[in-house]
Amino acid sequence: MAVMGLLACGESAPDGRGAPAPAGEDIASRAARLAQEFLIVDTHVDVPYRLMEKMEDISVRTEGGDFDYPRAREGGLDAPFMSIYVPAEFQDTGGARDYADRLIDLVEKFASDWPDKFAIARSPADVRRLFAAGIIALPMGMENGAPIENDLANVAHFHRRGIRYITLTHSKNNQICDSSYEKERRWEGLSPFGREVVREMNRVGIMIDVSHLSDATVRQVIELSTVPVIASHSSCRKFTPGWERNMDDESIRLLARNRGVIQINFGSAFLDEAANRQSVKLWDDLSRFREENGLSADDPRVEEFRDAYFRDNPKIYAELSDVVDHIDHVVQLVGVDHVGLGSDFDGVGDSLPAGLKDVSGYPNLIRALLERGYSEQDIRKICGENLLRVWAEVERSARLTG
Repeated sequence: MAVMGLLACGESAPDGRGAPAPAGEDIASRAARLAQEFLIVDTHVDVPYRLMEKMEDISVRTEGGDFDYPRAREGGLDAPFMSIYVPAEFQDTGGARDYADRLIDLVEKFASDWPDKFAIARSPADVRRLFAAGIIALPMGMENGAPIENDLANVAHFHRRGIRYITLTHSKNNQICDSSYEKERRWEGLSPFGREVVREMNRVGIMIDVSHLSDATVRQVIELSTVPVIASHSSCRKFTPGWERNMDDESIRLLARNRGVIQINFGSAFLDEAANRQSVKLWDDLSRFREENGLSADDPRVEEFRDAYFRDNPKIYAELSDVVDHIDHVVQLVGVDHVGLGSDFDGVGDSLPAGLKDVSGYPNLIRALLERGYSEQDIRKICGENLLRVWAEVERSARLTG
């Protein structure tokens, strides 16, 4: 969407494109330069869970995965939120807090093993300081509130450990709220305990993440929270009709009124309707196959089923332009101050668009934004300043009220 599209939706004209491009600089070179100049924050990178499955040295280029230090440097990624992902199965077996702590230990080890490359970031000030020093900041967000268990004191525990956002649930309803993936709703939004969790997160200064939540939960969280909330890795339901995992326009408007930000997910199922339909069908068929045969998620027969499915149904991929379409939609709906990047790298498997296959791809996205007519000032906001604004406000409120 060009600037004309922005103005047609009531947005004021951009303040300018920043410093003029050097003479003779083509758009690809300009995008590559801006990727290094701008502070790029990505609020959802699933490196810790990936490395719990198979350890690799991410200080060098790795054969697998979407993230390592050399590729992050090529892409200009400065502050990837390390996702402390706790599978929903821990809600049944117990041990969610211990598992989250082990993942946090792993991220801390990245910083201690490679201090010239990575450092833990606990605040926006840390991120900016590390950016100036040329070190990749590693803030952390916890995907699934299950590790809070039934003890409100665990909110402060995870804040002390460096967690700076919590996705309240994941693929199943939990003790806090309802999930977008569950057909049966346990709480019709937040549980009574969940309301206490929201207030406590506001008090200690942890951002509330509404990705994965049911619509009713999203709206209740936004109504209850005294500070802005985020959707750390969601996209727009306009492009995937009926799929509650993405945010609908009403929720995006509420998020913006709350001064929050939606961080666009790069997975094809989040971006493109045909890819989404294919993914949902596979998910349903696979769940039925597992249930009928009593299989765990890591049973080899599950992988064989998935492989056979894609042999019969060639995988559908979104385009890089689809990511920009989602950004455009948010900007048209609520303005450029309420959108950012939450790739879900290492979390969506082989479903990423060409040009965004790993963390080296941010310059391609910046180029696409330039080609749509976005100003450098607005691209800077999308790349990270919007998220840092929200984080700073949550932090400031906690200092004043805590």
